[in-house]
Amino acid sequence: MIEVTIDGNSGFCFGVVKAIQSAEDELAKTDELYCLGDLVHNNLEMERLKALGLRSIRHADLPQLRNRTVLLRAHGEPPTTYLTAEQNSIKIIDATCPVVLQLQRRIRQCYEETKNTDTQLVIYGKKGHAEVNGLVGQTDGTAIVIDGDDDFDTLDFGKNIILFSQTTKPLDGFSAVVEAIQSRIEPDVEFRFYDTICRQVANRLPNIRAFAAQHDCIYFVAGKQSSNGKMLFDECLKANPNTVFITQASEITEPLPPTITSVGVCGATSTPKWLMEEVAQKVREINGAV
Repeated sequence: MIEVTIDGNSGFCFGVVKAIQSAEDELAKTDELYCLGDLVHNNLEMERLKALGLRSIRHADLPQLRNRTVLLRAHGEPPTTYLTAEQNSIKIIDATCPVVLQLQRRIRQCYEETKNTDTQLVIYGKKGHAEVNGLVGQTDGTAIVIDGDDDFDTLDFGKNIILFSQTTKPLDGFSAVVEAIQSRIEPDVEFRFYDTICRQVANRLPNIRAFAAQHDCIYFVAGKQSSNGKMLFDECLKANPNTVFITQASEITEPLPPTITSVGVCGATSTPKWLMEEVAQKVREINGAV
């Protein structure tokens, strides 16, 4: 008999929970709410919210809106978004994650204090990611974004560097960037770095490694466009080579081999609990599990 367990540490982080609750609260009062980008990187959850009246729009659509209500997702936005909303009489429901909001304020303050100097503000993050775009916006577009060894040639190691991190980047990656800059920076040049990684997200890595190692087989559930999902899936795969990436329960069509006695179901910070429960139930139905 196969035992199926859902990882209690997987699923929405508190920032995503806050954003979805904000959307549901507003949609309980109206049948129309716009969201700047997908509220969460999971197609099935977005379809559920769309059925309630949520409409995703692009940044290019925002200047065309007038007198509407727009929800800002947990990733955060640059100052230009708020300015456009004010100019167009758009009501903003700000669901920016508190951790991201605090980081935006820190970067803005740092930028104001150093903008007339040769100091380089650097953000360790994924180029083009919504959160990173919001962070760069706090520096009027001047911050330098790096994501690994290939980006170090964009830095001037003869000038001061202040380093921040996207909140969802891995801790070991941030440490590697810090060490790389320290090994390259010239003597008598100031290098300050701030670990601004969200611990709720960072702790997912050791937790999910341990969870994956405890089971014979893992079903990792996430949207294909989730960068957090890709990172956590890779960690699961390292801990348990018998890890399968799926986006929904219908992808499970065959029973598992009789040698499998323990199955784990886990997911990304953008994976709803109800979806992991559906996957667990499908595994039970196909395999006669408990």
